Order: sequence, then C-alpha cells, then structure tokens
Amino acid sequence: VQLVESGGGLVQPGGSLRLSCSFSGARVTDAMGWFRQSPGKEREFVTTSRSGRTYYADSVKGRFTISRDNAKNMLLLQMNDLKPEDTAVYYCALGQRTITSTLRLPTAYNYWGQGTQVTVSS
Repeated sequence: VQLVESGGGLVQPGGSLRLSCSFSGARVTDAMGWFRQSPGKEREFVTTSRSGRTYYADSVKGRFTISRDNAKNMLLLQMNDLKPEDTAVYYCALGQRTITSTLRLPTAYNYWGQGTQVTVSS
C-alpha cells in the first residue's frame, strides 16, 4: 500500500483548497481518511470513508467533504470556508479490518502518507 498526498498550500481565511491522495493496494472495504496535526498537538481526526459511508469531525462538518474514486485510486478532501485553526499538516491514512467504533482513532489506520501542509492565514 502506498499513499501520496498533494494539494496543500497557503490560503486566506474563508478560502478553499482541495487535497488529493493517490493510493495503491487499497480494497473497497478499507477505511480511508484524513487526519491533521499541528505543532505541539496530537494527530486529530478530520474525516474518513468506508464502504460508502462517511464520518466527519464536528469541527469540519459542513465545510469539508471527503470523496473516494476507487476506479482512479484517488481520495479527495474538499475544504471550504477555511479558518486559521485548520492550519496543520494533513495526512491521508488507510485502515484495514477497521471497526466503526475506532474509525476516528489514528491507531485504527495501518498506512499513512507523508503529509501536506495547509496554512490558513491573511
């Protein structure tokens, strides 16, 4: 399994960015999601998708949208109305044999991308 993120950058508050994660070796039943980490903070759940269902952190619900194209081996994260507190390194992650109750935990994911920086600042 390989995961490669792209699409990060600098954006003003209220702006939008789309992150992409190119993956290989994933199965349809695997959970694939996004986490983020700011300096001095623990890695934080953002959103995940598994078997057609999606889950979001309350802090991003209504602003971020995850989508997955298994035919193109691509996981996308559309981020709208970005806020300074969204600034972080964003990681794509894949979890095999996950259970619903642990989908929001980093420990449920076996594979991680290298991360891409998102900075929201005026």
